[in-house]
Amino acid sequence: MSTTGATADPLAALGNLPGVADSVESVRKAVDRVYGHRVMRRRSNEITSEAALRGARGSAALSGADWALEEVRRRSDFSGGDEARTMGAALRLTAEAGQLLSIWRQSPLRVLARLHLVAAADKAEHVGRPRRAGEPVDEPLIDLPLPGAAEMHGRLEGLAGIVIAGGSAPALVTAAVVHGELLALRPFTSHNGLVARTAERIVLVGSGLDPKSVCPAEVGHAELGQDAYLEALRGYLSGTPEGVAAWIAHCGRAVGLGARESTAVCEALQRGAA
Repeated sequence: MSTTGATADPLAALGNLPGVADSVESVRKAVDRVYGHRVMRRRSNEITSEAALRGARGSAALSGADWALEEVRRRSDFSGGDEARTMGAALRLTAEAGQLLSIWRQSPLRVLARLHLVAAADKAEHVGRPRRAGEPVDEPLIDLPLPGAAEMHGRLEGLAGIVIAGGSAPALVTAAVVHGELLALRPFTSHNGLVARTAERIVLVGSGLDPKSVCPAEVGHAELGQDAYLEALRGYLSGTPEGVAAWIAHCGRAVGLGARESTAVCEALQRGAA
């Protein structure tokens, strides 16, 4: 989907697509349930920390490192093997996201570059900047057509312009478009899935929908599964109203499942079981 429309607020119209308003309302109710839980009033920092850990685990699972939550808790070294490095990258990104909220609306490209740098944990020449013509992309689990570097740069600039301009689109819509565009463009040579899901988190938190970051969409995306994730993404890439609406709805379900996860954590804490 091209985000470089002629209207001043090109995302606002997406809120009127069939079913999107229902998704937005469903997400709002799910988020409100978490924030209304009595445990959130006393122990919100614990819920935020647990949501961060579970969100990182979910994001890593979609990038090929599907580890049990207790294994993630137990590990202190994430340097050995591809899966361990993927999990380490997801944990670093989750920690970094909160530091970038104030920068996102002014300079989203700077934030994305920083996220890639943090994920890659490397000083290679291609790290922390969008890919150039001829540079390969290592993203084996997203087997979709890859735009050329020139098209990618143009669409990435367009996406950044929309973020900076703001608008009236619901947070879910903006988060879904940012997530979908980054997966479609794969602007970096690696770690695009992890970066895209972190950017979605930044939008949801920075918009005020989930200010304490306790509704990890990454948990929901992982629970819905890789196949459903890619199928919904293909709908987004089709650019049809139905396909885009289906992707937004998929992201809405993911946020709702993340909210449900944190509600369960709240209830476990209330029972004294966690």
